[in-house]
Amino acid sequence: MGIEDTALEVISKHEDGVFQNQLWKELDIDSRKCSRVISKLLKDGLITREPAVDNGARTFLLKTAHKEEPCFELLLSGEMFSPCAGCRDACQPENCVRLTAWVLNLSKDSAEDLEASATE
Repeated sequence: MGIEDTALEVISKHEDGVFQNQLWKELDIDSRKCSRVISKLLKDGLITREPAVDNGARTFLLKTAHKEEPCFELLLSGEMFSPCAGCRDACQPENCVRLTAWVLNLSKDSAEDLEASATE
């Protein structure tokens, strides 16, 4: 396990982030080496860094970068999944019965949402 892996583990351990000046003390390395480690982690997209102040000293707050999770909400219409996702048919969208049913379900969902917000 390299110093970058250890640093990433320490940063991950702190849910709200860790100050850079705390990190090098916790890793028992000098600030210069810590800067190089952080530069590598930033370059690899594994952490984020934002300016901060800790006990009156300017430093950086380091946090693990969260990868965006895939969102499939836009493919759902009620309980109906988009028929085009993974479809292998070579159909024309204008004439696809399954797509038409899905779009009609979308409009039904929108109408229900409007009614619900009107009654609130």
